[in-house]
Amino acid sequence: MGRLRILTAGESHGQQLTGILEGMPAGLSLIAERDIDPVLLERQKGYGRGRRQQIEHDTAIILSGVRNGVTTGAPIALSIQNKDWVHWKERMSVEPFRSEVQAVTIPRPGHADLAGAIKYGHASDLRNVFERASARETAMRVALGAIANTLLRALDFESISFVAAIGGIAGEADTIEDIFNARQIISVSPVRMLSPDAERRAIEKIDQAKSNGDTLGGIVACMIRNVPAGIGSHVQWDRKLDGLLAQAVMSIQAVKGVEIGAGFHASHRFGSEVHDGIGTHDGTISRTRNNSGGIEGGMSTGEPIVLRAAMKPISTLMQPLGSVDLSTGESTKAHIERSDVCAVPALAVIVEQVVALTMASELLETMGGDTMTELRERIKIRRARYSLEILRNDLAQP
Repeated sequence: MGRLRILTAGESHGQQLTGILEGMPAGLSLIAERDIDPVLLERQKGYGRGRRQQIEHDTAIILSGVRNGVTTGAPIALSIQNKDWVHWKERMSVEPFRSEVQAVTIPRPGHADLAGAIKYGHASDLRNVFERASARETAMRVALGAIANTLLRALDFESISFVAAIGGIAGEADTIEDIFNARQIISVSPVRMLSPDAERRAIEKIDQAKSNGDTLGGIVACMIRNVPAGIGSHVQWDRKLDGLLAQAVMSIQAVKGVEIGAGFHASHRFGSEVHDGIGTHDGTISRTRNNSGGIEGGMSTGEPIVLRAAMKPISTLMQPLGSVDLSTGESTKAHIERSDVCAVPALAVIVEQVVALTMASELLETMGGDTMTELRERIKIRRARYSLEILRNDLAQP
């Protein structure tokens, strides 16, 4: 369900990543160097990243769907070149390669290696699984999400993401307004955290994990404000906005949990402490708080959308757990592949762009419009419906 159709292709050490985004309206100003590449750079930053980020300098090439810096309404195709491919031409050759290429037959606990081998019959070389399962794939989803975010910004939406915790070390601001005002602090923090004390302790814990050959996970938060009410729908299970957001974020590699608003905390509180009271302010409907995270009944309420995602520690360990060599059946240590110690700061960037893709898709599904002019006018009309006068006029209709 949704207006936008998205496809990605490519392997971690293949020649390039490819993406297609269909359904964007015509008339959106879009320039890769301005709108996409800075977001790709943010994805590559973060304390705890591995050597791969020093090799790749991700930039997007727009191949179609944009003319003279403006979207045409046609499918947008992107490519991101893998610079490290020059060292992998033989191992990742598309054409049959005559020389023997060393196969990987020892799966890593926590990765897609073993399940993928069983599903697709790749026990003879697990690289056929994990090259595509790799989080390198998220570079293209970030690029496509940056386009969606460009659309949302043009319609006065505002989003932000940050790291709420790493390895149990947490630090958040008091209010949503405080978080949006801390954008500069987040962007310069090596772990994208709001608190300098939490940042210091998180870096120390990442260093500890690295020295132990271990990895760390954490929690990221994403928020979007100025969202009109009524995005999504209550009428069918697969049209609910919270369900769509949760599925999109859960599809990101290593994400194991998603909550919206008060989430799990709401489960052990009284209803009177959780639900968001309804009132009025200057003749419009308003809320007394936002424990729902901006979504009720599968639809946006007009309040900021607040979402958190939990990331497990990365699967590749430099001090690996036990595994089995599928070629011999013998017990051994798990395969080691170049990896990060902690990618939670990168996850914050990825989540924001994946959320933008879902929000843009459902916004277009709800509002319609093939051009930016049509879309702006329809959103203006929808936002006017917060007015008590307009709502009362609806009641008066036969």
